[in-house]
Amino acid sequence: MSTTKVAFTIQTDTLALAKKAVKKGRAKSLSAFVNEALEEKVERDQLTRVLDELDVRHGKPNKADRAWAKRVLSR
Repeated sequence: MSTTKVAFTIQTDTLALAKKAVKKGRAKSLSAFVNEALEEKVERDQLTRVLDELDVRHGKPNKADRAWAKRVLSR
């Protein structure tokens, strides 16, 4: 996979938390930490689009649908 160097601005507190996470070993570098966060955001946005499309096609789940899903997923 290829990479591209970019520059961006983030909040100071957010940067400090990211650097702390890297220091604790949650990522091998700040770049890796930011890349993983961006990938997760892209995946969530893609999932949201799929779910929105399902709502358009089939309607939003009602209370009974949500209760059924909770029962099934808790098994």
